[in-house]
Amino acid sequence: MKALLACALCVVFAMALAGCENKWASAGLGAAGGAAAGVGGYEYHFKKEKDNVEQAFNDGRIDARERDIRLDQIKRDSLFQK
Repeated sequence: MKALLACALCVVFAMALAGCENKWASAGLGAAGGAAAGVGGYEYHFKKEKDNVEQAFNDGRIDARERDIRLDQIKRDSLFQK
């Protein structure tokens, strides 16, 4: 995930250097930055949900089967969670 994030940041940085004089390039850069921030927030939400499921299992509120079901759902919905 860190490698993918670093690659995405390099692409955004390159776009910033190459296209700031063009208004359409600036708009594209803004859209790319907004999309990256959106994906980051989305993945952060899934990380918190995964931690909540693990905590519920450790506290004994759910059993191993329920934990596996919930973690599988999080993995299917997430782009980067493993």
